[in-house]
Formats: sequence, C-alpha cells, structure tokens
Amino acid sequence: MNINKHYLRGILLFSSLIITVSSCRKDDDKHYYNYFVSEELAVTYSTTSINNMLDAGVQIYPGLSDIKPFVESDVNVHKMVYRTTIAGEEIEASGLVCVPVTPGEYPVLSFQNGTNTVNEYAPSEYVINPSYQLVEYIASMGFVVVIPDYPGFGKSSQIPHPYLVAEPTVRSVVDMLYALNESYEYEFPGTQLKNEYYLLGYSQGGWATLSLHKALELEYQDDFNLAGSVCGAGPYNMLNLFLGMLSIDEYPMPSYLGYILNAYTYYDQFTNQVCDIMKEPYCENLSSLYNGTLSTSEINEHLTTSITDLFKADFLEGFESSPDYSSVREALINNSVAAWISEKPVLFVHGSGDTHVSVTATETMYDDMIAAGTSTEICSMVIFPDLDHDDAVLPSMIEGLLFILDLEGE
Repeated sequence: MNINKHYLRGILLFSSLIITVSSCRKDDDKHYYNYFVSEELAVTYSTTSINNMLDAGVQIYPGLSDIKPFVESDVNVHKMVYRTTIAGEEIEASGLVCVPVTPGEYPVLSFQNGTNTVNEYAPSEYVINPSYQLVEYIASMGFVVVIPDYPGFGKSSQIPHPYLVAEPTVRSVVDMLYALNESYEYEFPGTQLKNEYYLLGYSQGGWATLSLHKALELEYQDDFNLAGSVCGAGPYNMLNLFLGMLSIDEYPMPSYLGYILNAYTYYDQFTNQVCDIMKEPYCENLSSLYNGTLSTSEINEHLTTSITDLFKADFLEGFESSPDYSSVREALINNSVAAWISEKPVLFVHGSGDTHVSVTATETMYDDMIAAGTSTEICSMVIFPDLDHDDAVLPSMIEGLLFILDLEGE
C-alpha cells in the first residue's frame, strides 16, 4: 500500500507536535507544584487478594472479619516524593499514596506509623511490608490513604530522623497532604478528593497523630477539614514519659531512650551534650546506632536495660529540678501535646499491660482533654485488658478503623 510522502511527513509532524505539547504540559504543570515532585506505581492489590489476606488473618485475629464487608475496590499503591522543610532547609521526603482503582470522590486517611529505625522498613522502601499492608488495604474501603515515611527515611534517609520532635513531624505530614491536594487531579486520574480528613496512628504514630490532629484543627483548618482521629499508645506527655522511665530499675526498650536523645541533640532541642546525660561508653557512639541499618532490638544490644547503668547519677538525681537539665525538661515539654478543647472526634486506644509506653500516658491525656473542656461525646477511650505494646497493635487498628468507618458513614 503506497502512502503519499508529504501526507506521511505531515502525520509524523502532527504526532510529534502532540507528544511535545503533552510532554511540555506535564512538565509545565509540575513546574508549578509547590510540594509535589513525583510518583510511581509500586503495587496493585485486587479485592480478591485483599479478601484472601483478610481471611487468612481472621484465623489469627477474628476481629478482622468486622472490616471485610467494607472492601469494595482494587487498590493502586504509589510511591510519592514531595518537598518539605526541616531545620530551615528544604528537602525531598517520601511516602505512599494508596488509591482506590474505582474512580470516585474519596476522603483522605493519613496513617502515622510507629517507631522504626531501619530505612529498608520505611513504607516507601518496603511497600509490601506486612506491618503496612492492612493500612494499604484501607484504600479498598473508600479512602485515599497516605502513609508518610517521615524525614530521615526513604528519599530523605541522608538525615537523622527527628524522633518525637513535633514541628518537623507535623510539617512533613501536612506538606504531604498539600502535595496530594495539588497533584491528585493530574497525577491520579479518576480520583477526586473530598475535603474530609481522618488520622490514624500507633505508638510514635499515636503521638504524631494527636500532634497532627491539634495542628489541623487549630492551625490548618482553612485547608483541611479534619473529620476524626484515632491515637494509639502514644507518649503524649514526653516529660511524664521520661519521668516514668527513669523511675524504674529496668526499661526493656533503651533504644527508645537513645533515639530521643540522639534526635533531640541533633535538632538542637536542648543544650546539654549527650555525655552530660548518658554514661560512657553508651553516649560516645550513640549517633552511630541510628544510621538506618540497625533494628530497635539490635540497638538494645548495644545499650543496657539498667537505668542506673545507662544514665549518669547526676542526671537521675537532678533531672526533675536541677537547673543543669532545664533545657532537657523544656524540650520534652515543648514536644508534648498539651490538652485543648477539641471539636473533632478523637479516640484513644491502649493496652493496659503496655511495658513500653505506660497506659497512664493515654489515661492522663484523656483526662486532661476532658478537664480542658472537650466533650465526652467528642473524646473517647478504649483500653484493652492485659495487652502489651505490640500485642495491642492489631486490636487498636481494628477498633480505630471501625471508629473511622462509622464517622465516615454519618
């Protein structure tokens, strides 16, 4: 079949022009993004695979059967890179965005994960990590699910993680929400966002969730309509947390204490040197333990569970009142979540047998919220009898998800 050369040249030129215009349009659009940098599809879950996984999980934890009826859509999980600021410097951070495959308009659920010290286990580095899969599945229930890595992991693994430092934690999550807001229409075709935001987190993530809840309600209310939050086993009052840990002979997770000291030192939260607080040889090599390669259990092996062997006697004796440690106390207070009158639903969950973060952290936070003037119809609490920190994770997740699904259905 003969084709006129001029006609063919015209077709090719026209096709090239379309490709060029389309390419320029995308580049131009991205040029105007304030937060969004890039995204890539990481994995797709079908409803069949999700239901099969939940069925298998029901054998271990029957409560999973309560959420199965809400599974309605396949899910695409994307890695997202976005811009945020930490310590006055703009960086690129990362996380996951989980989107229902079925086109529609969906609310957003942001999940703040618990303590992690290994970069390979960060959400965007280990997408099919069983610890995050249940959260990713939530997108099948009619949510766009955001799972930030936090600064110090994924795309920003070159910097220390600001563990339990409030400002960069909150800002990094808020900036990821901004990145999603400005990009979803073009980067995630078929997905529309409702101005309806839910928050969920456990342990460090419980503290991050309550910090974020307060910020979205009081500081970012014009941009995000917060609909409700679930906070699990968080160290909401950092000063009380430290006082409790220092008052016992043995603490099973010294890696948590070292993580706080390492982050607070690096990010200038207090003026004391680590070796003013912690004994040698532990203080000398502390930062090398938090390089993104060692797990909390491996870090524990380099420290000691004995409080008197880990900390200097002067610090243990003077922590509560000595002027020598006033900057440490102030830093812990500044990174705690002070109670306020909330108008947005919040559920606190915790295991009564928690040996990592005492259940009194949640009970006190709940009492303080009510004393501040928050209604008991807004603020609620569920305590799981006898469950330790890790054992309460799944019950807290299921209880929290059902709480959010109930709010979303109202």
